[in-house]
Amino acid sequence: MLKCLVHLTPHNSVSDLDNIQKPIEAEMKQFENYFKKAMKSDTLLLDKITHYIIKRKGKQMRPMFVFLSSKLCGDVTDSTYAAASLIELLHTATLVHDDVVDVSNKRRGFFSVNALWKNKIAVLVGDYLLSRGLLLSVDKNEFELLRIVANAVKEMSEGELLQQEKSRLLNITEEVYYEIIRQKTASLIAACCHSGAAAAGASKEQALAMKEFGLNVGLAFQIKDDLFDYGFGDKIGKPTGIDLQERKMTLPLIFTLQKSDRTIRRKLVNIVKNHNSESSYVKTLVNIVIESGGIDYAVKKMEEFRDKALQILSTFPDNEAHQSLSALVHFTINRKK
Repeated sequence: MLKCLVHLTPHNSVSDLDNIQKPIEAEMKQFENYFKKAMKSDTLLLDKITHYIIKRKGKQMRPMFVFLSSKLCGDVTDSTYAAASLIELLHTATLVHDDVVDVSNKRRGFFSVNALWKNKIAVLVGDYLLSRGLLLSVDKNEFELLRIVANAVKEMSEGELLQQEKSRLLNITEEVYYEIIRQKTASLIAACCHSGAAAAGASKEQALAMKEFGLNVGLAFQIKDDLFDYGFGDKIGKPTGIDLQERKMTLPLIFTLQKSDRTIRRKLVNIVKNHNSESSYVKTLVNIVIESGGIDYAVKKMEEFRDKALQILSTFPDNEAHQSLSALVHFTINRKK
């Protein structure tokens, strides 16, 4: 128990992200205008909604991965801005659609598009953002970037459907779990790093190495997200239980089910199936997971993916972008939310 408390103590903050951004500070500021222009519409309602989305943007880690990957492999180019915009447009579209599917009224603490403008409009806004991304790529003849990012969106959809299929049966193995999070989360971060490198004119080998780097960062990132369901830092054991309510099988629970006897497995499956919104039952499940070493195991695997990413990064020149990417890797597994 003490071990996982040490591992999960946060070390990073927004100020760390500001420091990480230093080598690409000017480019990120310029990107804001580039992205606003890419979302612009002559339709008043659309313009109002896209303005609302832009004002409530998150940490912008994905564009950071794109720009830093470009600077690692060469220089930031017009293609880099196109790649970052394409990824943000398609990613934002998937988030808008996800909120409709999940019947979610909040996104990053603010009302979601579907909560304010209803489902039909939210779906159409998502479609609009997808089309803007496609047009941006075609207009600038960025077909390789479009191929990289479209493939990631395809993977994200397949990963979500695979998770839905397996969640019904509650029979996810560790291998299937990694495949789900590779597709759902890691594929997009891989596309950021792959497209950023490609936009800078990197060799095919370098671009593919950056893709592999992004995959490992993405896998570590998602395991960290899954650990939040069990609490955080000194609040381990005080669960949010959101994943459990959605019957999502994440690594701490999968590990515990694999190593438990039949009686404990039956008890855990019963909680996930029939009592996943009852705090006392969820607390019981979390305690079993902690005592079985499920949290420690997930932290260990997260750190293994982090180390693989850093090993790949070590083969690239040690410049400012290299140092920021290394810091960004550490930020993904030390973040508070």
